Amino acid sequence: MNGKRFSPRWANVAPLAGLLLLCFLWSLGSLRIDLLPSLNNRALPVMEKQALPFGLLAITASIFAIAKRTKWPQRRQAGKAILIGLGLFTAPALLVSLSNQAISELTRVALFSLVPVFTAVLEPHIAEATGQQRTGALIAALLAVAGTFLIFPAQIPNSVASSAAFVAIVLAAACTAAANCLAVKTATESPITTTAAIAGITVLACFAMLGPSLGREAWTFSGIGPELVWSAAVGLPALLLLFWLMRRMSAVRMTTRFVIAPLITALCGIILFRPEVSLRAVFGLVSIAAGAAWLLFAPEQNPDEPALRLN
Repeated sequence: MNGKRFSPRWANVAPLAGLLLLCFLWSLGSLRIDLLPSLNNRALPVMEKQALPFGLLAITASIFAIAKRTKWPQRRQAGKAILIGLGLFTAPALLVSLSNQAISELTRVALFSLVPVFTAVLEPHIAEATGQQRTGALIAALLAVAGTFLIFPAQIPNSVASSAAFVAIVLAAACTAAANCLAVKTATESPITTTAAIAGITVLACFAMLGPSLGREAWTFSGIGPELVWSAAVGLPALLLLFWLMRRMSAVRMTTRFVIAPLITALCGIILFRPEVSLRAVFGLVSIAAGAAWLLFAPEQNPDEPALRLN
């Protein structure tokens, strides 16, 4: 996870392939309810279920760090890794859990597509990027957001509870964007294996403490096995890819996962279930693809850099 040197060709292609694979793995979580409904009936409580892949991440990253004799970060860098775990995973999960009953899942997906917009604004300040912000990055992010809202229409709040939930999800998106910028910056300063290990331990500890107060489902031993297999086959690889990409992509390019994953989910749903596709949905798919493509491939304002600079 510390990263290897790639040839110029693979230095550009490998991160993009990794991002697409991450988005595909992430989209499987949304399709799982439709494809494997029987597993959903035996699911663990929400926080405990989310804690499983982070526990595996903490173990895997720690083994990598120990095997490579990686020096563990000092207090300041360890604090940043803890903040990454809190801001990138724990706080958003908590806000989503608290708003779960007051807002629909489609609305949450649509609102989380705001993450690239927040990132485009925050990256020059938090990540301390040396180059100027790419031309049109904010506009491209807004285009992708508009497309996501066309496919996953957000519910307009009609009560105090739904309004509070709406605001909570927007705050979760902003928190995720800020933590993503911090993660990209930290990845250039500390070994990514130890950062991932500390972040995973932080999330695991927080979910373990929050789980009993938020989870309403009863523990069932029959649900542990399937959830553990899913976490090892899907959740853990997605998290490893996420941390691997932190050293190879800018923050705003990494957050295109919040619009590409819904795009893949929608396309998979169309292929698998063959619903009637409206003109609005087609326009939404095109808008997401166009906005995400611009964010990934648009040249930097620095003329000395290559057009595709993913590493």
